[in-house]
Amino acid sequence: MVRTMAKPKSIYRCKECGYETTKWLGKCPSCGEWNALEEAAPESRTNYPGKAKPAVQADLSRVVELRQIRETVTSRIKTGIGELDRVLGGGIVPGSIVLAGGEPGIGKSTLFLQMADRLAGEREVLYVSGEESAEQVAMRFGRLGLSSGLQFMAENQAELILAAAEQKKPEILIVDSVQTIYHTDISSAAGSVSQVRECAAALARFAKQTNTAVFIIGHVTKDGNIAGPRVLEHLVDTVLYFEGEAQSAFRILRAVKNRFGSTNEIGVFDMNASGMQEVKNPSAIMLSGRMKGMPGSCVYCALEGTRPVLIEVEALVSETSFGTPRRMTTGADYNRVSLIIAVLEKKIGLKMYNQDIFVNVGGGMRIGDTALDMAIAAAIVSSFRNKPVRQGTILFGEIGLTGEIRHISQADKRIAEAERMGMERVILPHSNAGASGNVELVPVKTLHDVLASIF
Repeated sequence: MVRTMAKPKSIYRCKECGYETTKWLGKCPSCGEWNALEEAAPESRTNYPGKAKPAVQADLSRVVELRQIRETVTSRIKTGIGELDRVLGGGIVPGSIVLAGGEPGIGKSTLFLQMADRLAGEREVLYVSGEESAEQVAMRFGRLGLSSGLQFMAENQAELILAAAEQKKPEILIVDSVQTIYHTDISSAAGSVSQVRECAAALARFAKQTNTAVFIIGHVTKDGNIAGPRVLEHLVDTVLYFEGEAQSAFRILRAVKNRFGSTNEIGVFDMNASGMQEVKNPSAIMLSGRMKGMPGSCVYCALEGTRPVLIEVEALVSETSFGTPRRMTTGADYNRVSLIIAVLEKKIGLKMYNQDIFVNVGGGMRIGDTALDMAIAAAIVSSFRNKPVRQGTILFGEIGLTGEIRHISQADKRIAEAERMGMERVILPHSNAGASGNVELVPVKTLHDVLASIF
C-alpha cells in the first residue's frame, strides 16, 4: 500500500489587517475590507511529535534588579530642522527607529531628503529608495538646491539593504518606503502584511544591534492609517503622521507615539518650490488670511503637545433648500458639532432645524480637543445672528449637555499665547478663573454667559 503525503492546506490572509482563514471570503471579518483576502502558504513551524521540545539553557546572569540599572543620558543628534527636532522630542536618539506616514505627495520624501542632506555634512547617512531610481532622486536633490555628499542606494531587497548598511556603518539610515521592500524568506509580494512585518522587524533589529537611527517612510490607507499590520507601529519607537490639505501649502507633522518625548507634539511646515520650510510662528500664519469683523468667525487657542497655536474657527449658517438640513465639518469632530447644535437649540432656544450649518477649522488643522466647543458655538451663533464676535476676543472651553462650561487644561499657556499675539479678551471657564495673564479675563459658567460676552 502506497501512502501519499498530505498536501499542505493553503490559507487566505487579509492584506490590510493580517487576518487568516482557511477559505476565501469576499469581506474580511476582522477589518471589514472587501476583496482583501489573498492566498498564501502557511507558515512552517518546527514540530516534535511525541517528544518534548529540547530544553533551552537560560542565562541567569542577564536577570538583574531594575533598581540597580543606572539611566544613561543619551546625546541626541540635531537634524538642523527645528520643527522636526521638536516633534522628535529634541533630536534623533541613536538606535531608535522612527516610522513616518502620510498621503502621497504630502512631502514625506522631501522632508527626510532635506534632513539627510543637513546631517550628511558631519555624519554618515545612507538614504535608500525602493520607489524611485537614482536619477529621479538626484533630480529632486538638485531641484531643492542640496549639495552634500549624501550616500544613496536604490534597492528593494531587505537583505541587500542591511548588508550595505553593515558595511557602510551609517549613523542614520532612511528607507523609503517599507511597502516597496521585500524579504526573500517570505514568499508573498512586497507590500503584503507578512513582508511589511518581517522587513520592519529586520530593520528594528539592525537599529538596536548597531545603535543606528533608522527612519522608515510608510504609505497610508484611505482611512489615513499607516498601511500594513498594527504591529508595525508597536515595533517602532516613534510614529509620525503628516497632515494637511492637498490645496494648502501648510503641512503639519504630528507625533502620535514617542518613547523619547511627548506625544501629540506638532511641527508646522510650508511646502514650496524650495522644499519643506519650517514655520516658527504658526499662530501668525494660521491667522494671516483672517478677515476681521466678519460674522461667523472667531479665534481659538489649540494646544498641540506643548505648543499653543491660535487658529480661526469659521461657521456658515444659511436656510436650507432641502427637507433635511446639511451638517458639514472640516477639522472638527462631526458628532461633537452635532451635540453643540443640539445644546444651542435646547438651552438657548435657537431654531436651527431648517438651517444648513458648515464648520471649518482654518489652516488644515484637525482638532480633537473638547476645549474647541465654545469657539464652535460662538461661530455658529455669530453666523446665525449675522453679528461679528467682538474684536480681539479668544475663546476656549468645553460645553456640557446642560449648557454648562467645563474646566480645561493648561489655560495659562493658552492665555500667554493669546497675549503674545495681541489679543485683548479671553473668555474661559469659570473654574479656570485663577489663571494669570495681562489680558482681560472673562470667566463664564454657562452658554448664556458666553453669548452675552462675545458681542
